[in-house]
Amino acid sequence: MVVNSVHWFRKGLRLHDNPALQEALNSADTVRCVYILDPWFAGSANVGINRWRFLLESLEDLDSSLRKLDSRLFVVRGQPANVFPSLFKEWNVTRLTFEYDSEPYGKERDGAIIKMAQEFGVETIVRNSHTLYNLDRIVEMNNGSPPLTFKRFQALVNRLELPMKPLPTITQEQMGSCRTKIADNHDEHYSVPSLEELGFKTQGLDPAVWKGGESEALERLNKHLDRKAWVASFERARINMCSLIASPTGLSPYLRFGCLSCRVFYYNLRELYMKLRKNCSPPLSLFGQLLWREFFYAAGTNNPNFDRMEGNPICVQIPWDHNPEALAKWAEGSTGFPWIDAIMTQLRQEGWIHHLARHAVACFLTRGDLWISWESGMRVFEELLLDADWSVNAGSWMWLSCSAFFQQFFHCYCPVGFGRRTDPSGDYIRRYIPKLKDYPNRYIYEPWRAPESVQKAANCIVGVDYPKPMINHAEGSRLNIERMKQVYQQLSHYRGLNNGSNLPLMGRRLMAPSSTILLVMSLRAVMLGSDGQSEWFLLPTTHSSCHELHDCHDDLLSRAAVVCPFCHLTDHVVEVLWLPRYRTSTLSPLQGVDICMYAGQG
Repeated sequence: MVVNSVHWFRKGLRLHDNPALQEALNSADTVRCVYILDPWFAGSANVGINRWRFLLESLEDLDSSLRKLDSRLFVVRGQPANVFPSLFKEWNVTRLTFEYDSEPYGKERDGAIIKMAQEFGVETIVRNSHTLYNLDRIVEMNNGSPPLTFKRFQALVNRLELPMKPLPTITQEQMGSCRTKIADNHDEHYSVPSLEELGFKTQGLDPAVWKGGESEALERLNKHLDRKAWVASFERARINMCSLIASPTGLSPYLRFGCLSCRVFYYNLRELYMKLRKNCSPPLSLFGQLLWREFFYAAGTNNPNFDRMEGNPICVQIPWDHNPEALAKWAEGSTGFPWIDAIMTQLRQEGWIHHLARHAVACFLTRGDLWISWESGMRVFEELLLDADWSVNAGSWMWLSCSAFFQQFFHCYCPVGFGRRTDPSGDYIRRYIPKLKDYPNRYIYEPWRAPESVQKAANCIVGVDYPKPMINHAEGSRLNIERMKQVYQQLSHYRGLNNGSNLPLMGRRLMAPSSTILLVMSLRAVMLGSDGQSEWFLLPTTHSSCHELHDCHDDLLSRAAVVCPFCHLTDHVVEVLWLPRYRTSTLSPLQGVDICMYAGQG
């Protein structure tokens, strides 16, 4: 039987570690590699020019690599459901392969394509290579629901075997007798389009800071791994001026588009660490950004409303303000706060900002200052960020806005102090807000405080050449913290807890009865109450099922019926220590730790 394969490229735009592509080649007579410019992506007004440029460069690089194997990339425009029937017929396709997509939209699309392929008698093979782990397995291990704290996710990952090792790069030898039929008119019909062909105006477009493609990704990976001293003495990176500027070893856009395999990155980093540290297993924190990526993928995999408030079961329904004018100032980098404006300018110009810079501008837009919905910020990032990923982008915005996952809403990033601590000289601001380049260090983060003479000497008058601050941060952040307190207090009533006299208010201690229903909006260790003889503590490692409770404190452990603060299910519990008063001294450092909210019913 003749086997005519089509491999459908989506995110995995590479020849290395591509198991689905390998399946397309196995025992095949012909193979064609296809990329479909799906209007869901291509026609979206929410995709900016930098992101488009990166994608097209990645496709051109992939096409170039395939041509070295006597093949090519066939770029087809249209929706997959409309494109494949004609391709199946024209090319007599018998096998379709593609990489597994864990996101709800992708799973729905792929399910429809698999069903269609069956109707055409086409075998479909799907392989996972975009994530380190099998996300369905993680959800299954967590009793059918995604882990909604990073600590819980790490605990599950610790129980899994190491990720599958990556496959080698496809070579001419692996292609074997598998051929790609190429005609003279294929360049006309199937070439990678230009930005101009897609309707973009490129006059005055700055050169790309991030060049797309697998070749660039692998070169950057090698540079990244050359930092042997950093790997050997790994510690969490401290942000500074240099961190804020796009690095030639940065990898996040390449992981997002699949130009670089996450498994190749993982194992290269792991093996180098073990070599330098004499076979010591690397800490999970070495793979921090990879694991956060996996965490948000797992959280969103079965939630089609993960990117919105409405219909999203894990999202707190916060009554955000609707303020298009304020949103526009934030998005355009015209807030009057140089630190925020520099970050947003870099994002718009280059398509990338440091992850802690993302924290700063996300907090400013939402709970910190402007009280605007995270959905609006997410859409701006979706347009401008090269590495914007549906799951990671939505998850990060929910987390940073205190709409889901654990976050301390009373901690806000100061739009002045955070930047000043990061880059005391203000060089980052001078780079992206050149209007302020002549301001002295003392005033560059707060130009509105500069005397008129200093402003004139710098040729930049606040309110004329550079905007005044759009909000009083101190007042705004205090107001928003109070708003957050009210939201979570109302949430405790909404969840059906007692709203009578037995409901403790914020800051009060809860008397410890034999059975209590709790809604705890903090998983940090804190003393909940005392009955005069003993004191009740909430442990920090809690989001687990009843049968998974640690039993290392059996003599002290008291179990309560508890509503989980993350999934709001009563079949999850928190661990509570019931300690005689004389024994609490061993936990004294835990006392007085801030607790966001708790409610109880005796």
